[in-house]
Amino acid sequence: MIKEDTLQPAGKPARLPLLKQLGPGLITGAADDDPSGIASYSQAGAQFGYAMLWSVFFTTPLMIGIQIVSARIGRVTGHGLAANIREHYPRWLLYAVISLLLFANTVNIAADLGAMAAALQLLIGGHSGLYIVAFAMVSLGLQVFIPFPRYAPILKWMTLSLFAYVATVFVVRVPWLDVAWGTLVPRISHSADYLLMLVAVFGTTISPYLFFWQASQEVEEQRAADGEEPLLEAPGQAKAHLRRISIDTYIGMSFSNLVAFFIMLTTAVTLNVHGITDIQTSAQAAEALRPIAGEFAFLFFAAGIVGTGMLAVPVLAGSAAYAVSESFRWPIGLGLQLMEARGFYSILIAATSIGVALNFTGIDPVKALIWSAVVNGVISVPIMAVMMLMAARADIMGPFTVRRRLKFLGWLATVVMALAVAAMFLTFR
Repeated sequence: MIKEDTLQPAGKPARLPLLKQLGPGLITGAADDDPSGIASYSQAGAQFGYAMLWSVFFTTPLMIGIQIVSARIGRVTGHGLAANIREHYPRWLLYAVISLLLFANTVNIAADLGAMAAALQLLIGGHSGLYIVAFAMVSLGLQVFIPFPRYAPILKWMTLSLFAYVATVFVVRVPWLDVAWGTLVPRISHSADYLLMLVAVFGTTISPYLFFWQASQEVEEQRAADGEEPLLEAPGQAKAHLRRISIDTYIGMSFSNLVAFFIMLTTAVTLNVHGITDIQTSAQAAEALRPIAGEFAFLFFAAGIVGTGMLAVPVLAGSAAYAVSESFRWPIGLGLQLMEARGFYSILIAATSIGVALNFTGIDPVKALIWSAVVNGVISVPIMAVMMLMAARADIMGPFTVRRRLKFLGWLATVVMALAVAAMFLTFR
């Protein structure tokens, strides 16, 4: 056992500027507000007005806690979640989780590509099918042909697209006192529609692909940096990196949920007030805003769908590729060349390509989103439980097992998601 006072080098470690401390956590949080997530938040605001704004603040600390746990597992062990599950848990659990994750991510990619194409068609016209293929090719090109040290900053700057939803609020009239009341004093309904939407918001906010992505990105960044090792092998680096992970994740998840709040608020003060309560897609929400909130609100909202989709599709495809490749011990990483990690890139390309193909079938995209959310909600519970168990095991985490506050937040998030899944199944009866 390593003693606490040997975990740090002598002297005070140098602190990086704030922008350089932001990376996996910021990108993960921004990718959570993907076009399908925007559709869920838009429907919540349109259908229930201010009555569901409280849920965004409720889920924020839970999201922060569980994402810090996933990031720490990656940075401490030097391996992603799938690799750790493979080493310490039964194979049937690994294969079941990875299969469901691959299915959910592929369907989600299809929905996001379709929403991005529909949004761009609203902005400039043209053929949505061509846009779907073009978005997929650009996404794959960035991931396959640009080295990770150059690709990671691109993802970081893509997060700025989410400010479109912050800007939208300032071009519509907002009764802030009513908003504050609706946010701070929850009005929880026991209706089936309300509970189903609440589950959708929870499932959109806390999704399995985010766990796999952030853990794997911590591994990527460690391998890409000279002189850095997993914290189990280099405990002297622990203080700086654990602090960076906390800052990165707090800011990333807070930013993510702030954007979700503004999306829900925008549709509440526009669509709900004017009696438009049925929004099935993010592009439909953007189109519905135009006659009510004006051209600028429409442009901001639609442009944001395209921007956040360009961020989310690589994360969805990448998290699936990391999970499958780690399960079979294939070489992994966006830092490797195509021929060095053929299996990894094959999964990434296949998930994106199937996502494209699904848009040209007769599958109902709304139903696909619903089933994707169902699968994400169901598999998040065992994954979160396994993560919390791993994070508390000294044989996996060494002296870096999670302590009281993080353990409480992580298990609370797991229990809340389990209750949400139970409520969802009861609603479907």
